[in-house]
Amino acid sequence: MEPHPTFPDRLRRLPKVLLHEHLDGGLRVGTLYELLHERGIALPAPDAASLALWFDANAHAGSLVKYLEGFALTVEAMSSPAAMERVAFEAAEDAREDGAVLAEFRIAPLLFESHGVPGEAAVEALLSGLAKSSLPTGLIVCAMRHLPVAETERAARLALRYQGRGVVAFDLAGAEFGHPPSEHASALKLVRDAGLGMTLHAGEADAAERVVEAARLGARRIGHGVHLVDGLRDPARRALVDEIIERGVHLEVCPTSNVHTGAAKSVATHPITALWRAGVSLSYHTDNRLMSFLTHTEEAATLLAETPLVEEDLLAMAAEAARHSFLPSAAREQALAAIAAWN
Repeated sequence: MEPHPTFPDRLRRLPKVLLHEHLDGGLRVGTLYELLHERGIALPAPDAASLALWFDANAHAGSLVKYLEGFALTVEAMSSPAAMERVAFEAAEDAREDGAVLAEFRIAPLLFESHGVPGEAAVEALLSGLAKSSLPTGLIVCAMRHLPVAETERAARLALRYQGRGVVAFDLAGAEFGHPPSEHASALKLVRDAGLGMTLHAGEADAAERVVEAARLGARRIGHGVHLVDGLRDPARRALVDEIIERGVHLEVCPTSNVHTGAAKSVATHPITALWRAGVSLSYHTDNRLMSFLTHTEEAATLLAETPLVEEDLLAMAAEAARHSFLPSAAREQALAAIAAWN
């Protein structure tokens, strides 16, 4: 008879659906070190082990500025098609080994143009890397919402060019406060009219109203959305929560990342439990495995240790995530079957 698996190993094998992970925020430390070294880019640490400690310290610095410092390194390190293909493949394999039965990854391909890589070349390299993994995956093209509308529209057209070829959705990422979704309504209309999936960052650094605004503009999923909890705390705003539930919008919640960026004080007090208990469709994610220095399994363990959520909740969240994935129905059904078979 096999020994009963340890709790951490059981959580690693727990079926997971990864919907919210930024490729430029989730590189392996060793890969990042190698790519930076190959490109002759100055490193903030002398070796890979020290680089890991640097990211860990930034994650827990309590400063959004410190948290975001690493993206300048990762984008520059990834700025070749070969590097992008490698990073995408490794991200998919890491997710698979961490229990994922389906995964979607996101990135803003136009960020690499300033490093000499056209958006089309970036998307094709990333899709090539994802396709090398046996894990069912899809790519979400992000636009940076602080940029002019013309740039957002360009990103939307890039996403549509690869619709049905591995790109499964469009997203608005970047500095949320001061840049509501409606600011980019024209780009969102392009995506909506073409029938491409849409998931928008909202309600992380701005109010609950932005979550509803994003949904009304066509978002079927919301990145983070944690400030929707204000609708539970304020009876006058309860209609915001009710509308999200009625629309069937799914929240991609990233508790540890929210603590690191200041959107929540702690995982123990994070809104995920209150929103879940209120009937909001949601699931838990890593956001940036490198920047937050954690795995999906560690996120699951933290939720079980610091909130009232139990394993059955995490499985139910994974099922909700699978049902709301932008991947084809066969991949969604396969993921749901794996979740249902868990014991």
